[in-house]
Amino acid sequence: MTFNSFEYAVLLTVVFALYWRLGRRGQNGLLLAASYLFYGWWDWRFLPLIWASTAVDFFVARAMGREDRETRRRVLLATSIAVNLGVLAFFKYFGFFVDSAVGILTRLGFETAGPTLQVILPIGISFYTFQTLSYTFDVYRRRLEPSSDPLSFAVYVAFFPQLVAGPIERARRLLPQFENVREPIDSSRLSSGLTLIFIGLVKKVAIADALAPLVEDVFGRSASAGWMELTAGALAFAIQIYGDFSGYSSIARGSARLLGIDLMRNFEQPYLSRNITDFWRTWHISLSTWLRDYLYVPLGGNRGRTVTTIRNVMITMLLGGLWHGASWTFVVWGGLHGAYLAVHRVVRPVRTRSATDMIRPRDVPAVLSTFALVTLTWILFRAATFGDAVDYLTGLFSFRSGPLPIDALALLLPAIAAILVLDLAQRASGNHAVILSWPYPLRGLAYGLGAVALIVFSGQAAVPFLYFQF
Repeated sequence: MTFNSFEYAVLLTVVFALYWRLGRRGQNGLLLAASYLFYGWWDWRFLPLIWASTAVDFFVARAMGREDRETRRRVLLATSIAVNLGVLAFFKYFGFFVDSAVGILTRLGFETAGPTLQVILPIGISFYTFQTLSYTFDVYRRRLEPSSDPLSFAVYVAFFPQLVAGPIERARRLLPQFENVREPIDSSRLSSGLTLIFIGLVKKVAIADALAPLVEDVFGRSASAGWMELTAGALAFAIQIYGDFSGYSSIARGSARLLGIDLMRNFEQPYLSRNITDFWRTWHISLSTWLRDYLYVPLGGNRGRTVTTIRNVMITMLLGGLWHGASWTFVVWGGLHGAYLAVHRVVRPVRTRSATDMIRPRDVPAVLSTFALVTLTWILFRAATFGDAVDYLTGLFSFRSGPLPIDALALLLPAIAAILVLDLAQRASGNHAVILSWPYPLRGLAYGLGAVALIVFSGQAAVPFLYFQF
């Protein structure tokens, strides 16, 4: 059982009320207690996993800081990697590897049965595992001094606003914020934090959750639905997953800001991207940069021949797909994005503009084409099985007859319009809390419409954040 929105709001309010009355260590102690309560509320039995990850990486990094012999440093790094990835592999991929092995052996003519052990996936394990690993990698590379404060480090690992779905923060950026005294909160930080939370709630509840029943219905009928319904379902999921995940990131950033902590931006209007490379520079930025710095670059990056670069891209994206889930649909999803990136690397023109530059009218065809390519891959991401994804794509590209989904369009088009308006405003201003810069009448209208939408759509069944499963 995870915290629902009301319980999370109560926790944040209680922490906020006490937090600014304490000194730095008292603040860190309160944050750590709240974080473990937040995580243990789901299942307290998994708290030892996060404690173990915290302890191993804290002491391994301390040992690396005192060690000059490269062989010993590599052994210590290998210890951190083995513990963290070993736990992740067991809890997240045990069933996947066993089922895949059984399937291969069966196809080869060997009758076999795998273990029947049912492993529960601890919530957020992929996120905090990558966050602690980045710390030991940076200490090993001598880009970061090991922390001498176990309390600050424990809060860095378990900080509750971003614990279960990111952003995947770097210790170089986040850890010093817990080790140093926080500036007192002022009206600017308070208003921007609350605005980010508000925007995140609107994205999650009024857009993503509102589209969830439509997505569930269409994907559940993928073998029989007409192509127009399938198109609406794919578009709805593209908006749902963006509203859901970027909404969570906005809530996390706003909550942290109220506590004097700045989290990185995890999204920069990715559906305004002019090409697939720009998309991955603006979508789930904390993961894409993690994969770049700790996998793609060590593999060789773009140094060397084009074929070597393409190999590195494909390995990175295949493993990135597997990070998202223990299923071949995620692997193929990652592989498709790897292929997109490889093709773009070969044919792209000379780069003259940033991924976050404002789009121009002549960019619209490129933006729409990129969005269409990304949306097609979301079908694999959402489908329960590979067979379901094939059924969906077959119905879509065979132009199977079916009714025009008027009800679906009545829900989908306003959601697209709301996301587009907000993204264009954020892109133009460079400010995610852009509402605060609008004239008072327009600001009041935005807050009013958002509040009405939250009231209207908050009465339906709660939909868990999609990235909690990763």
